Amino acid sequence: MQTDNKNARIVFMGTPEFAVPTLELLYVEFGVVAVVTLPDKPQGRGLRPEPTPVKIVADRMGIPTLQPESLKSDDFVSELAKFEPEIIVVVAFKILPPKVFNLAKIASFNVHPSLLPKYRGPAPINWTIINGERVTGITTFVLQEEVDAGNIILQKKFEVPEDFTAGDLMDFLAPKCAEVAVETCRLLLSGNFNLSKQDNSQATKAPKIFPEQCKIDWNKDPINLRNFIHGVSPIPGAWCIFEGKRMKIFRCYAEELSHNYAFGSIHNIGGKLAFACNKGLIIPTELIIEGKKKMDELEFFNGYAHRFGG
Repeated sequence: MQTDNKNARIVFMGTPEFAVPTLELLYVEFGVVAVVTLPDKPQGRGLRPEPTPVKIVADRMGIPTLQPESLKSDDFVSELAKFEPEIIVVVAFKILPPKVFNLAKIASFNVHPSLLPKYRGPAPINWTIINGERVTGITTFVLQEEVDAGNIILQKKFEVPEDFTAGDLMDFLAPKCAEVAVETCRLLLSGNFNLSKQDNSQATKAPKIFPEQCKIDWNKDPINLRNFIHGVSPIPGAWCIFEGKRMKIFRCYAEELSHNYAFGSIHNIGGKLAFACNKGLIIPTELIIEGKKKMDELEFFNGYAHRFGG
C-alpha cells in the first residue's frame, strides 16, 4: 500500500470556489497529478469563455487540467487513465459514471457537506439552514452508482450558529472540507480505515433550489421564515414584492409576538421597518431592492421609514 504521501497519485475533481481550498490543501500535502473541472463558460456581455475557479487555481499551480464535455466520453476516460490515479477526490462536481470512478486504484470518494445519510443531493448546505439544524458536518464516502449513498470513510460534526446564512456556512465548511479530504486520503493511503454503511431508512433529500421557489411566504411563523431567508442567502435569494419592485432579503432577525397586521405588510415599529408574518415580525438587516444598491437595516429605515406609520 502507498505510504509515501508526496508521491501519491491523486486526481481532483471540482468546479466552484467552495472546492478550491480542498484542491489547494491536497496539492500542498500530496501533490495533485491532474484536475478535472467543467469547460470554460461564456460570461459577461461579450460572452467570453471564463475558466472555473478550480481551473484558475490548477493553472496557477501548473496542474494538468481536463475539461470534458461529457464524463462518459471514451476519449476523456482514456486520457484520465493515463494519470494512473490511486485516489480520485470529488468536491462539488458532477455525478461520475462507474467507468470514471473505477479508475482509482484505491478509491474514489466524495466530500459532502452534511451528515449523511441526511441531505443527499446538490444543496445540503441550503437545506441545513432552512430546516434550522444546529449541528451539521462533513462526510467522505466511496463513490458508487447510487448518488450520495456510498459507504462512509470519515465523518466530522460541527455546530451551526443560529444567525448563519447558507453563504456563511459554505464559507465555514469549505476549509473544513479540505482538512477532512486530506485526512481521508491519509487513511486510504495507509490502508488503516473502516467503511460503514449508510442507513438508507434515515436518508433525506436536499434538492436544488430555484429562484421561483424563493418567494417569501408571509403566512409562515417568524423562526421558519428567518431560517428560509437565511437558507437561500445569498443565492438564489429570498424575495418579495415591495412597492412594485422585487426585494431580496439576505439577512434578517425574527421577533415572535401577537399582532393584527396583514401578513406581508410593512410597519415602522420602534425605529425599525418590519414585515408582519404569522405570529411575529421579520426585520431585514441586509437587503436589496430592484434597481438599488444593497442596504443594511439602518439604510433601509432611513430611506423608507417616512412612508410608513410609527
